[in-house]
Amino acid sequence: MDAVVFDLDGVLVDSETVWDEVRRAFAAAHGGAWTPAATRAMQGMSTPEWASYLVEAVGVRLTPEEVAAGVVAEMERRYAQGPPVLPGAVRVVRAVADRWPVAIASSSPPALIRSFLTATGLVDVVPVALSSEEAGAGKPAPDVYLLAASRLGAAPGRCAAVEDSTNGLRSALAAGMAVYAVPNPHFPPDPAVLAGVTVLRELAELPDALADA
Repeated sequence: MDAVVFDLDGVLVDSETVWDEVRRAFAAAHGGAWTPAATRAMQGMSTPEWASYLVEAVGVRLTPEEVAAGVVAEMERRYAQGPPVLPGAVRVVRAVADRWPVAIASSSPPALIRSFLTATGLVDVVPVALSSEEAGAGKPAPDVYLLAASRLGAAPGRCAAVEDSTNGLRSALAAGMAVYAVPNPHFPPDPAVLAGVTVLRELAELPDALADA
């Protein structure tokens, strides 16, 4: 193994429920009607993709550009006093970075990724931090993972990926990486997808799991 790529939302920050809450409230305030499939469908989508989804599938009466600006602004406001970093996440990233180059491949917009890195002091520890907005397509497409591997100078098949959601796991698998799942307790991944990856009970198990790979 030559490198390790982390997802952000649900793996390092407890933000999936915040995203869901913000999108639901925004949709309700602008004429949308939430659907049972909406939450899971948008997990892993890039900003342009979920903004279009809220317009086309949920019925928000704004342009995708207006939706993206409004939702991201509220997320930035929520992050202003510090992102909801998961317990032990920073320690795990530092422990892994002591042995391998690391990257973040996230569906969050660049501003929120920067907020996380700055708040946690990981700017110099994580040399590559990418939003799927920069990669062309959101998860479950493999684009952001492939770009992260390229920026690290590593072959995707020589990388490990750490994910929590169904679409994220599919993305990393499609990129050809060795995939480690830390299942999101709020939005459990598809068991069929979990069957094809290494499942950890918690993120703290990751350094030992990687060392044993």
